[in-house]
Amino acid sequence: MITSASIDIEGHSFTAVTVYLPKTTLLTVSNDNGYIMCGALDVGLLNTQLQDRKIIAGRAVGVKTIEQLLQAPLESVTLEAERLGIHAGMTGEKALLKMA
Repeated sequence: MITSASIDIEGHSFTAVTVYLPKTTLLTVSNDNGYIMCGALDVGLLNTQLQDRKIIAGRAVGVKTIEQLLQAPLESVTLEAERLGIHAGMTGEKALLKMA
């Protein structure tokens, strides 16, 4: 099953998507500029093989809900996210606000 919802963070609109898979759940919150995601995100791949795409993204691990994804510190971020001032340790919510 897949659920999608619009969420508002300090007046900025984002889309939260939850994909329920056997034994795991994929979580993303995005806008037109970038996204944060659960541990399934391969930041290393985005920074190397897909570097030319200039993807703005961050990864949080150990999260099971969208709310946890928003509140958790990011474990890693892409090079493009770093250029926006997003860094590991920043909460998902704060990272999204920098993407707004």
